[in-house]
This record gives sequence, C-alpha cells and structure tokens, in this order.
Amino acid sequence: MDTRLSFSRSPLLVVLCAVTVLLGTRSPTAAAGRSCADTRQVYAEKGYGINTAPLTQISGEHLRLCPQDYTCCSSQMEETLALQSERDFLKAIEDNSQFLLTTFSQRHRRFDEFFRELIELSEKSMNQMFTKTYGRLFTQNAHVFQELFVELRRYYSGGSVSLTEVLSDFWSRLVERVFSLVNPQYHFSDDYLECVSKHAEQLQPFGDVPRKLRVQVSRAFIAARALSQGLATGRDIVNKATKLTADSECVRGLMRQWYCPLCRGLPSLRPCRSLCLNVMKGCLANQADLDNEWNNFIDALYQVSEKLEGPFNVELAADSISVKVSEAIMHMQENSVTISTKVFQGCGSPRPAQGRSKRSPKESGGNRRPFRTYSPEEKPTTAAGTNLDRLVSELKERLRPMHGFWVSLPHTTCNDEKLAADVTNEDRCWNGQARGRYLPDVTGDGLVSQINNPEVEVDIARPDVRTRQLIMELRVVTNKLRHAQSGQDMDFMDSEEGSGSGGGDYGERYNDDWPGYGPYSPPYNKPSHTPASSPAKPPRVREKNGSKKNRKPGMVQAAAASPLTFSLVPLLSLPIMVTVAPMWR
Repeated sequence: MDTRLSFSRSPLLVVLCAVTVLLGTRSPTAAAGRSCADTRQVYAEKGYGINTAPLTQISGEHLRLCPQDYTCCSSQMEETLALQSERDFLKAIEDNSQFLLTTFSQRHRRFDEFFRELIELSEKSMNQMFTKTYGRLFTQNAHVFQELFVELRRYYSGGSVSLTEVLSDFWSRLVERVFSLVNPQYHFSDDYLECVSKHAEQLQPFGDVPRKLRVQVSRAFIAARALSQGLATGRDIVNKATKLTADSECVRGLMRQWYCPLCRGLPSLRPCRSLCLNVMKGCLANQADLDNEWNNFIDALYQVSEKLEGPFNVELAADSISVKVSEAIMHMQENSVTISTKVFQGCGSPRPAQGRSKRSPKESGGNRRPFRTYSPEEKPTTAAGTNLDRLVSELKERLRPMHGFWVSLPHTTCNDEKLAADVTNEDRCWNGQARGRYLPDVTGDGLVSQINNPEVEVDIARPDVRTRQLIMELRVVTNKLRHAQSGQDMDFMDSEEGSGSGGGDYGERYNDDWPGYGPYSPPYNKPSHTPASSPAKPPRVREKNGSKKNRKPGMVQAAAASPLTFSLVPLLSLPIMVTVAPMWR
C-alpha cells in the first residue's frame, strides 16, 4: 500500500502530530507575549511613569543586574528600580535603628535636665537654709558658696575642671573666714590668712568632712557626667553609623533580591530569607564590626547607671553638700581653741583688732543659732519632675535590647514580611533567578566573613574608615565609663592620682552614700590604711579685688568659661553655725 495515500486518508493523525509539535516547543514569540500589566501597575504605584514600561515581556539581553531572561523591565526601569532598592534599604535601616536614636536622645535630654536641676536645687536649698538661719551673716559671704556651685556646673557641662581642686579651693576660702570668725579679737592680714590656708591640710580644722565630701561628690559627679556624655556619644554614633551609602555591589544585590522578581513579572514574590540575609550581611559588613565595642559600651552604660542609684547616688551627694559644710564649720568651732593655738605657733602671733575686746566663751557661744536640717518633704530629692531611681530604671530597661544590635540588624531587616519571605516559604520564594529554594549557605557576620558571600562582593582588605573611627569613639567612651564606675575621672588621673577624683578613695563607702542611709544601710569596712593626702598646693594668687584662684600647673581652663571675680566683704563677727548631730557617725 502507498504510504502517502495512507497518510492522506488519516486526517486525525495529521492533527495529532501538529498538536504534538506545538506543545513540545515554545516559540520566542509566545514567551515574549506574556502580559506585563502587574509590573506596570506596581511601577506606577511607586510614582514612576510607565511610558518606558513594556506591555508584554521582551528579551532581557539589555539587563545589567537582573537575569537576562524575558523581562518586563526596560533599561531605564532597571536603573530606576536599582535606585529605589537603595532608598528602600536606607529607609529600612533608619526605621530599625530609630529605637536606638530615640532612646539615646530622650534619655540624654532627661538625665541632663535632671542633673542640672539637681545642682540648682542643691544651691537653692543651701541658700534658703543658711539665709533663714543666719540672715545677713550668710549673705555677706555667699559668694564663697556660689563659686563652688559655679564650678560644679562647669565640671558637669564638660569643662576642664578638677573636682578635687574645686573643693580644695572652697575649703581654703572657708577656713580663712571661719578662722577670722572664731577669733574676732584679732586682725588678720591677707598673708596671715594665706598661712592659715596653707597649713589647713595638716591642721584638719574641719575634721574628716572635707575628705568625705570630696569622695562623695567626686564619685557622684564623675558618674553623672560620664553617663550624660555616654548617652550623647551613643546618640551620635548611631546617627553616624546609620548614615549609609550603598556601594555598587550592595545595590546590585539589593536590586536582584527586591526588584528582579518585578521585572520577571512576579511582583508579589518575595526574596528567600537566606538570600536576604546574605545581601544584608554584605551591605552591613562594616556595621557588624561595631558589635563587640558596642556591647562593651552598652554594658558600661548599664553599670554606671547602677552605680548612680547605689553607692554613687548623685541625689544624696547634691543634697548632702549643705549638711556636710555645716558639720565642718561646727567641728572647727568646737575645736577653735586647739586649732587657733596651733596656727599661732606656726604662723605667728596676730595683731589685736582695734576697738574690739576679747569675747568670753559665754559671749561666743551664747548667740549661736541652732542649725536645723530639712524635713523629708523639704529635701530636694527630685528634679525635673522625676527622681533618679525612676530615670535609671527606665534607662536600664531600654539598654537591654540594644545588646547585639549591629549583628542582628540583617535579621531584623529580613524579618519584615514586606522585605523577605517567611522562613516557612523556602520553596515558594525568589532565589535570585526564579521561584524556588535558595541553596547557598548564609555567611557569617562582619567584614572578614564576607569573603565567600555569594550575593555581594565585598573587598575585605579595605575596612571602612568611618567605621574604624566609630570603633575608636566607642572604646574611648567605654573606657571613661569604666573608670567612672571606680570614681575615677580619666581627664585628671595623672594630676590627681590618689585623690577623690583620681584613684585613691573610690573604694571607700559611707552610710550616707546609699539611699535610705542610716542604721540599716549596707555595712562597710573602714579601710585600714591611712588615706593618701592630696599633694601640697602651690600658693594661691590673691587678686587686688580680693578674689582668689588656685589652679595646678598645667591645668587647662575651659575656653568658654569667663573669669570669675569676687570681692571680699567684711568678715563675720559672730560664730556661724551649729549643726545637727552628724548622720554618718
């Protein structure tokens, strides 16, 4: 039988063969004819014109970032979406770091307001307390106390101020006035009073109070300033670290994971989570290197804040200034005879005052006004509408989740369902080429670990300079915070070794250092060694108008501080104060 005749007689067979051929091959024309309507809609919703957007898929040979398969993206669309992917990335980093920035900014502002108002309240309480009790007798010499608080403010504000020296100068000025006060029958020249001041450390006219006050105030103010500066530094570092610029390799990875599915005509397909992690770890490689120093910084902030609510309580330190000053004056009054005898032996016999007779002990003590202390409701234990315990508690609560922030940032970003598929959709996500499982492993954290990153090519031999600078800033502020935990001020450690703001007294503890001080305060062991005395002070320069400044050689004054001048007013003619029984004995 003729084969051709048989074939012509079987029309059904011909149809079947034709269908088989059509189903077995995919024509380029048919593939290119798939609609790009969904891609054009998403593209338009992002605010871009669709004039350059193809109506149907076209050949992808022009693509530079996405797979060169049939596509719904023109070259212009690819460039536009690459820039959009960078903006999306920067926005995601900004959003995820907003918690850090807000916390540091708000906490710094609240602590700063609190500390500054606490100093104001401490000065106000002293003025009110002493003025109410002694009236004009105190106001005539109020500048001595005012200068103390001026210097405390300068120190807290970051000025180059030595707390040890500030307090030493204060006691030197005070001893001259009180010494004249308890010896009204004599006239003392400036040189004679300078001699009294010079030997004050040997005489200890105020007992142990100056040392106690120096230790308590120094530790509290060092910790307060370190915490405030630390919060400000944390804010600045977050600001700098999140001001990113994505390089070309990072942008390529971002585009491939977020917008290549759109170009493929699959706008709802999200990148696989592992793909997202590799892209983010490559783009954030330098930020991840901040993590170790960042964690040390957060730990140091936490520990200093705990010190402030415990043994370095700045509320108690500020509140105790007036009480301890009055305690010191009482001590000198009670021991005035012994102290005066030693001074006369060392500095010579003073010249009797004209027109004034020696006052009898009865007269000296009969006019004393009893010193009163504040009742609990009057004490300035709060400031800025809050209290220290509340501020510290709120800060510690916010510091805890900051640990490990930089290495967890890629995970935080890829956990956003808008930016990456859920880990449960590993087979139904964009793997960088098509829909399907992403096979490569997730790389490690940090710059060096990106050597084998399959998505972002990172030059591990070129660390980011700005990130290295931030690491150094973190190390510096962490070091300051760690020294503050021991009551040490790094700015004055060389010149004040062994002093209250240096390294000698930070281990001491007093009952009134703790909240709720008194018989139920934490026990402490009195050190067996004799506290190291401060180095001998050089003679103070006495100005013509009577003001006195004493600065150690090499000590730099704050540039913004204006010189302070005070005129000496007539010395008091009556004994000043009798204080309550000291709480710490």
